[in-house]
Amino acid sequence: MRVRAGVVVWLEFDPQSAAHQLWTLRHHRPHRITPPQFSVASKVNGYGGGALCLMGTQVYVVNEATQQIECVDTLTGARAELTREPGSRFGGLAADEHHRRVLAVQEVTRDDAIRQQLVAIDCVTGDVTVLTWGEDFFGAPTVASEGHEIAWVSWQLPDMPWVKSRLWTATVDRSGALGPIRDWPTPEAGSVQQPLFVGAQLTALSDHGGWWQPYRIERSVAVSATAGQWVALAGRQADHANAPWQLAEHHAAVMDDGWVRVHYDQGFGQLWWSDALHRQSRLAEDYSDFRSLQADNGWVYCIGRSQTHLDSVLQIAPASGDVRVLAGGEQPLAASVCVSAQTFEFEAADGQPVSGLFYPPQAPACPSLGESSPKPAPPVILLVHGGPTSAAYPVFDSQVQFWVQQGFAVAAVNYRGSSGFGRAFRHSLAGRWGEADVADIRDAVGHLAGLGWVDAATAFIQGRSAGGFTALLALVRSTVFLAGASLFGVSDPARLRARTHRFESGYLDWLLGAPDAHHQRWLDRTPALLADHIHRPVIFFQGGQDAVVVPEQTAVMVAALESRGLAPQYHYFEEEGHGFRNARRQTFMLEQLLAFYQDQRKNSSGQTAGLE
Repeated sequence: MRVRAGVVVWLEFDPQSAAHQLWTLRHHRPHRITPPQFSVASKVNGYGGGALCLMGTQVYVVNEATQQIECVDTLTGARAELTREPGSRFGGLAADEHHRRVLAVQEVTRDDAIRQQLVAIDCVTGDVTVLTWGEDFFGAPTVASEGHEIAWVSWQLPDMPWVKSRLWTATVDRSGALGPIRDWPTPEAGSVQQPLFVGAQLTALSDHGGWWQPYRIERSVAVSATAGQWVALAGRQADHANAPWQLAEHHAAVMDDGWVRVHYDQGFGQLWWSDALHRQSRLAEDYSDFRSLQADNGWVYCIGRSQTHLDSVLQIAPASGDVRVLAGGEQPLAASVCVSAQTFEFEAADGQPVSGLFYPPQAPACPSLGESSPKPAPPVILLVHGGPTSAAYPVFDSQVQFWVQQGFAVAAVNYRGSSGFGRAFRHSLAGRWGEADVADIRDAVGHLAGLGWVDAATAFIQGRSAGGFTALLALVRSTVFLAGASLFGVSDPARLRARTHRFESGYLDWLLGAPDAHHQRWLDRTPALLADHIHRPVIFFQGGQDAVVVPEQTAVMVAALESRGLAPQYHYFEEEGHGFRNARRQTFMLEQLLAFYQDQRKNSSGQTAGLE
């Protein structure tokens, strides 16, 4: 979402057309600008982000089909191509109104080699000027309000941006040319993101102190000739952002008389206002996550997410706390049947606290089983989030609501390695993927059963992408789970390493250790090689166009199970990618999963789950 001088634009995903459509407000009502089939999305780094920026009534967007930048008039909907750069993708767009240009990350592919560079695109001619290059990845370009300086971040392989990244600045002359470029190292190794100018003052989020917290970077010569001084702006120890999988995230907005920032507490996003006197108050308490914060004319705008409503475009008055829903915010389910998350926490094997979200069921599952009073503990589905450097958030999820309406409890565990719980917790998965996460998911079942919230004998595990890897290894390591589901999940990390995209090319070595030095570890954490240890039914879903977890990953795992005489269910959709976008496919997947889980319950015949 972007806001400028009263003009508000945002993207909405339409499941019918599978397009990210551009919307605005006209006469205070939502209005779709782009045609139904026109989709706005960047593919830089494979995950995109920053696919639009706004100048006046013109919004500059990345055409998902071509990955080129187009100009769209918010008043008429007229579109015009801006760039024609063969072999290029654009993302992380930022407006530089003083020089009438768009700053962007350009990803160029030539002769099978990929290079990134920070560029400026002239809004009249479409000419692309390279501002800087030489780093492996760039992100978060931002412009000072007077247009005389820009800032950005970069990182180098094999690091991911949440492991280590650098902050850079450069002065800008009237022609738009950059002056001397310099970096601002953090006092300790850290991940820097979301730089922002407040007048001439530069701020950024960094986790070198243990949490992604806001800092002011003192850059006077008197401080140091070589490095700035990072001054913390918030005393609360909490992550003020998510892991930057996508470009152009915004978890803060600066006003004339204060700040609005997001911070996370056990997965819940909280929005806080701090005025000029440093008095703090919480805003929009009915919402549990906030993205794309923008400030304009005394208002804060953002995408608000809640447990009971669809995503909303919000307008918030910080001083009064008034919240207006400008678009979205529909309530798909009646309040009486929509289930909200409860938090739970237990201690991991290494003593770290691990938390999760628990959704109790609405109705008894499989009533044909003849369950009688007193009401027994329900079956539970453990949902494993992807990433794995990501998190489970307490926001409305139609699939979670589907399961609880069918009588299943749902638990989403923020296992060690999840983001939102500080740098040390996030980094505790380094070299331990397939071990720490598996142990935490497994231990969550015992903890919830001990509370009487779930029936440990009817626990299922389901994971997407990296979560599928954890689900498969959980089935390898124990018989805690009655059955499992892998949704386009990783089954062979070595094959994934050989074929993964550039952005994640060093990620697996961080998660598992370098293969040469830890060869046996890789073998011990390759589900496709451990099929003979799986003694529970498994169901698989895979898209043929998946470029992240290629179809071969699932095919190899299915073949390995079949070679043991097992009969895994396998559903393959040639036209789908990494994550099913077609609404009918999503419905079909839920129907098949429900039938699968119900069959396993009926066939369990009182089988007791337990560790092998």
